[in-house]
Amino acid sequence: MSTPAFDDSPPISTKLTPYDERHLVTYLRLLDAAEEGADWHEAVWIVFGLDPAREPERARIVHDSHLARARWMTETGYRDLLRPPVD
Repeated sequence: MSTPAFDDSPPISTKLTPYDERHLVTYLRLLDAAEEGADWHEAVWIVFGLDPAREPERARIVHDSHLARARWMTETGYRDLLRPPVD
């Protein structure tokens, strides 16, 4: 399974963004890894293909920012998924 192209940090928004929609599976994978107690080093390698030994700061930012957005999705963002599209 490949990960869509990603930014180092997802957009900061109070609404669901096109970036979020493209990364729903990524968010689910990160949430699963966190729930299972996976080490963040392993998660960022598997989910994003980033080597935390080569780019430790970037890998940590990518992991933490996307996991935070994934958690936001479970608390708030999912509501936008449930609303009918606006034409």
